[in-house]
Amino acid sequence: MSALVLIGACLQGIGGVGFAMFSAPIAALFFPELAPGPLLALGCPLALLSALRELHEVDWRAAGTALVGRAAGTLAAAVCLMLLSANVLAVLFALFILAGVLLSLRGGRIEASPSNVMGAGIASGLMGTITSAGAPPFALVMQYLPPARLRATLGCVFFVGAAFSLVMLAMVGRFGRHELWLSVWLSPLMLAGFALSGPLTRRVPRKAVRGLLLGLSAFGATVLLLREAFAS
Repeated sequence: MSALVLIGACLQGIGGVGFAMFSAPIAALFFPELAPGPLLALGCPLALLSALRELHEVDWRAAGTALVGRAAGTLAAAVCLMLLSANVLAVLFALFILAGVLLSLRGGRIEASPSNVMGAGIASGLMGTITSAGAPPFALVMQYLPPARLRATLGCVFFVGAAFSLVMLAMVGRFGRHELWLSVWLSPLMLAGFALSGPLTRRVPRKAVRGLLLGLSAFGATVLLLREAFAS
């Protein structure tokens, strides 16, 4: 668990996303007690650190639009968790993400327009609350932004979004004392991973950051599909 959190936090520090995209699928296979609550509790302060490190780069208009969508998606997720199977939803999300990655690799360009950012926010709220990995929709829509702006803007979005998701999880009985203690125990590894990412942010080129985003999105979606296939 410590290695998982350390590597995930470092990836997020570099690319603006990556913590839950890397950690959540593996946690679902080997450490199910980490997802979704503890990973969200760790990802919340990690996102705040990302935003504060490059605060002057935040696109506040895009962040606001994304948060409106994220809030709507989170409320919908709370209803889905009470009424529908989280397994079916996870498979659908994974298929949509893989389709988006394939479109990007074939040359399709998804612009970070207000409507697309809003849609990504709704999808992120749903995915983040149900699976703890809500970053892939934003990674696809915002992959062409300058890396610093991407990291700072998504840091703001994920900080507020993760906090809201945690409240919803607590209200439906999915985040309690055990999950909180596990989050506290692993928090030093999250901080260490973020610290390791600092020197790397200035050395990783924009094209490599985009490749990291697409690679992590595909990885997370594929592992989710494999998990559901073996579970059935």
